Amino acid sequence: MIFKTAAELATLIAEKEVSAVEVATAHLDRIEAVEGKVNAFLHVGRETALAQAAAVDAKIAAGEELGPLAGVPIAHKDVFTTRDMPTTCASKILEGWRPPYDATVTTRLREAGLVILGKTNMDEFAMGSSTENSAFGVTHNPWDLTRIPGGSSGGSSAAVAAFEAPLATGTDTGGSIRQPAAVTGLVGMKPTYGGSSRYGLVAFASSLDTPGPFARNVLDAALLHEAFSGHDPRDSTSIDAPVPGVVEAARQADVAGMRIGVVKEFTSGDGYQAGVLARFNETVELLESLGAKVVEISCAAFSYALPSYYLIAPSEASSNLARFDAMRYGLRVGDDGNHSAEEVMALTRAAGFGAEVKRRIILGTYALSSGYYDAYYGKAQQVRTLIARDFDAAFEQVDVLISPTTPTTAFPIGERADDPMAMYLADLCTIPSNMAGNAAISVPCGLADEDGLPVGFQIMAPTLADDRCYRVGAAVEKALEDRWGGPLLGKAPAL
Repeated sequence: MIFKTAAELATLIAEKEVSAVEVATAHLDRIEAVEGKVNAFLHVGRETALAQAAAVDAKIAAGEELGPLAGVPIAHKDVFTTRDMPTTCASKILEGWRPPYDATVTTRLREAGLVILGKTNMDEFAMGSSTENSAFGVTHNPWDLTRIPGGSSGGSSAAVAAFEAPLATGTDTGGSIRQPAAVTGLVGMKPTYGGSSRYGLVAFASSLDTPGPFARNVLDAALLHEAFSGHDPRDSTSIDAPVPGVVEAARQADVAGMRIGVVKEFTSGDGYQAGVLARFNETVELLESLGAKVVEISCAAFSYALPSYYLIAPSEASSNLARFDAMRYGLRVGDDGNHSAEEVMALTRAAGFGAEVKRRIILGTYALSSGYYDAYYGKAQQVRTLIARDFDAAFEQVDVLISPTTPTTAFPIGERADDPMAMYLADLCTIPSNMAGNAAISVPCGLADEDGLPVGFQIMAPTLADDRCYRVGAAVEKALEDRWGGPLLGKAPAL
């Protein structure tokens, strides 16, 4: 049962061939069996999950009409608030905190009848590309347990790749859905910024954070995308527009006549693994064989996306994380009557935040400080405008842009732990879409020759044209699975 797609499970449950409780139990048992190796979850809510599943079964028995994913289990990133489970953001400063309300994404999952299995591990406050920055241990890539599962949503990607859940939620601030999806052989989607609600999402960088889905195939990702997206009046950045027709596009899977642009800046230069480029180039040829017109597009400003992002994101993080001050909620250190409020705040933040979070707070505070604001933060925002203009100019010529999702496959745990710059380069190809706010997806396109690990293929579409990502992604998926004789995950080593 754990190897079936979300769509297949939903059909079986709706037709009463299996119960939602049976499906949830199978996945909970799988979690119990492999979590010692993977460490994808920070909290598993067995009792609450089974209660949710039983409620779905009761509604089906009563003849109620339910959503297309009713009864399907899902792993939920521990950055979304959940009233019935802890929300820690993988940080000691929030250890054990139980929010008094649900995030909008959480609420919509419940309303759609999805069964939340638990909360997944992540880089602390979503800051990282490897899930090595979690205060509660490293998550391991199910393809090779000595390697990272990507980040910051590495717990979600590992849970789906390890068949602990057919679906998972993530957040994408600089590539934190697409990069882990790429290195674990999954589909991962960053919707248009504002297309999915940030209400109840613990903020890292408010102008960049975007909730999105993980799945093992394009259709499942589209179904989940549709389930929790849409306008939310509680989120001031939410777009008041219909959700693009992502499910229909995923079922269409046709690129004949589409104009597809290869981003010149992301297919050459140092740092790209040969096996990644080989699989990418093969997929480009495949798209041409399916009737797409492929051209090369230059987006010069994309070369400055990485440095500008690492000024804007830490600056917003510095502001957002100021609320964790030991005065309101969470950890409190030094409150023994011998320290001032300022000392308690300093002691708490020193003990509660990890090294990467402290690094970004310091960097962001510096970039926003008097005398440096215009030189750093202001200049980075100007670069952001240039990136958006490059996207606009490109989309006048083509329907979508494509590139590798990441320059390399999953790297060994610990390899980049002491080299922040090398770690940041994992998001080289994904950051531009966050800076501009447009839609982007990663789909698996094969295994690298050097290490036999998954390679991701990125498709970028204009704002509110999320359906184009699914249309191209589904066409790539279908053609490659026909060639491989089945999904890429079927080639993964057994845990």
